[in-house]
Amino acid sequence: MFFASDNWAGAADPIAESLSRHAKGMSPAYGTSDLDQRLEQRFNDLFETDIEVFFVGTGTAANSLALSAVNRPGGFVLCHRDAHLIEDECGAPEFFTSGARLAPVSGDLGRICPRALQKQLRRFDPNFVHHGQPMAVSITQATEVGTVYNVDQLKEISGIVHDHDLPLHMDGARFANALVHLDLTPAEMTWKAGVDVLSFGGTKNGCWCAEAIIFFRPELAKQMPFIRKRAAQLFSKTRFIAAQFHAYLDDDLWLGLARHANKMASRLAAGIEKSSAAELAWQNETNEVFVVMEKSRAESLQTAGARFYPWPTPNDSTTDPPEGHAMYRFVTSFCTDPAEIDQFLGLLG
Repeated sequence: MFFASDNWAGAADPIAESLSRHAKGMSPAYGTSDLDQRLEQRFNDLFETDIEVFFVGTGTAANSLALSAVNRPGGFVLCHRDAHLIEDECGAPEFFTSGARLAPVSGDLGRICPRALQKQLRRFDPNFVHHGQPMAVSITQATEVGTVYNVDQLKEISGIVHDHDLPLHMDGARFANALVHLDLTPAEMTWKAGVDVLSFGGTKNGCWCAEAIIFFRPELAKQMPFIRKRAAQLFSKTRFIAAQFHAYLDDDLWLGLARHANKMASRLAAGIEKSSAAELAWQNETNEVFVVMEKSRAESLQTAGARFYPWPTPNDSTTDPPEGHAMYRFVTSFCTDPAEIDQFLGLLG
């Protein structure tokens, strides 16, 4: 009963097999092999446009280096107040941008409120040097609370961002989970909706460690080869990231893995809705389920072997759990077994 994080899950079999297959023999280093070159073209085809793509090993690196490429002196990145960037990156975005700051923006259920974004952007007078200047807006898709921005919401946010002559970055650590929920193409959920830079995540969805920074406006990527090298993210044996992504994209494996994770989350949520011992904090849309229950019940479930984390209520929440209760996060993955969920629901009662 492992619901702590999709980071706990291992690698999907086809990805592990691809790593093993490409471990043999010699291959040119630093992204110059045929395998690497073919992968870059596959990403062009996947997103239906010419892009600049840079492969890195972690989501923190993808987010931080993507933002460093669009840095400005005295720069601010505006993001949701509960975003991973601002809550869980240990200062990496600030470090790799040489001191850019993160400005929190409000919004219900993990999504930036357009009105709040407009208000924050109006704070910055381009002629007033002391405040600094906005350099980017970052959104998370899927959000930190398992919700998604639909296309209209993406276009509304991107319109505001572009009206202020800023790039829009998307943290796509759970990109595939959001994509299959919305039933869109990668192009429709990114550049066609106004996204300029994407952190494309594979690690949470069956890869070993494979992330990509994708620039839909290639002029923004001019310094990225040097930024990536300086940050120690230019792997010498890049074939091992390429091998993961090739298997990930083959036969739409990545979409199938995400659909399974989402389906398991829906199964879990449906069971919780029928329980008198817990309630959903809100409806899940991807592979994260947030639950309110008594602390004593959560402790008994954990003692019985269930793995899940207590979770703070979102900053924009207007209510807290009742006395003696708390919020908990459950995350399903590509390898979640329905039997795990049924076992958990049987214990929950």
